Amino acid sequence: MKQGTLASRNIRVLFWAELFGSVRFIQPVLALFYFSRGLDEASILWLLLFWSTGVLIGEIPTGMFADRYGAKMSFMIGAFLSIISHAMLIWAYDPWVFVISSLLSGFSVTFFSGADEAFIYESLKESNEENMLDKALGIIQSAQFMVMVIVLILGAIIAQNLTDEQFVLLIALGVFFQSLQIVLLTFAKNPPEHGSYRENPFKQVKEGVLAIKKAPQLLWMFLNITLVFIPSVAIFDNFSDKLLLDAGLPVYFIGFSLAGLSVFSFFVSRSIGWMTSRISRILFLYITGALAVFGLLLAAFYRENLWILLFIMVLLRFVGAVRYPVYAQLANDIIPSKVRATTISLLSIIDSVCDLLVFSSVATIAVFGFDKLFLAAAAIAFVGSLLPLRSVNRERN
Repeated sequence: MKQGTLASRNIRVLFWAELFGSVRFIQPVLALFYFSRGLDEASILWLLLFWSTGVLIGEIPTGMFADRYGAKMSFMIGAFLSIISHAMLIWAYDPWVFVISSLLSGFSVTFFSGADEAFIYESLKESNEENMLDKALGIIQSAQFMVMVIVLILGAIIAQNLTDEQFVLLIALGVFFQSLQIVLLTFAKNPPEHGSYRENPFKQVKEGVLAIKKAPQLLWMFLNITLVFIPSVAIFDNFSDKLLLDAGLPVYFIGFSLAGLSVFSFFVSRSIGWMTSRISRILFLYITGALAVFGLLLAAFYRENLWILLFIMVLLRFVGAVRYPVYAQLANDIIPSKVRATTISLLSIIDSVCDLLVFSSVATIAVFGFDKLFLAAAAIAFVGSLLPLRSVNRERN
């Protein structure tokens, strides 16, 4: 990747912004925090449902906002709302506070969803490097894994007694570091013509829908990615600390274990470009889909064995780290530049609908225990992994 270009500048800015924005010291004990505030397994899955509702509400308007006013402004608003949603957890002793926090958190994510891909892809086009989007997204994504190494260890150590005061301290520390993300985002620079769309909003959405109709393989690829991601990452990760505790790992070791997984994810994310240069992206997605199903089946039957559980977590971390950047490369190669963020947001609405359906379905099964929960998750991932994938020819817009 060339140095001294607009792309290298924006990738560097987003890397550091992602790093500070990912500082959530509560993460290694999040499920335990939920349980301490009176929630159960089903309630946690319902929070994911409300988070997805927030995403569903925000996807189209925030995608249109990014195409009209630029990704930089979109990022800064999203970061501000994310800080508010995280800070609300300090006072979340009643279910309705958790619900509002989850809704706002989901809504804040949509200011980044689609806009970040469009922002980097258009930046790469300025130096004719758009075929390196998956590598660029892998680099940016690696920031969250790097910071989590420290965050997970410190978070677990600080909250080793699982007292409410310790939980509040973790949340407050997270709010402080996340505030630095807004400062860093001021150094981002919109590519030329990015954020200049001024047509009728309905025409903007219509053009995004038309882009998907012209390339229906986009929809199938997106469903493949989504139906594997939801059970293997979104659902499984929410119970990782609880699973480790049930498998006999002391609380203060949970942070070290999750930190080790973050180190692994960091190097995997940084190696996406190397991997896709040696194996076709389509085959790569099929293989990782099968690995996700295998990992969830193991979790259903052997999660109480600590070593097997750790193997499962390594497997699913690998899957979670590599699949979306690879898909993003394939998808962005054919999405028109002027409505790129809007089109990606339209696809993300499908993701939100899938979230709502999967989370609500699995939440009803969760009351019967982890074994039934992970069997249902494996079935969903299996269906997703079988959906057809087809590479597309790059269109220069």
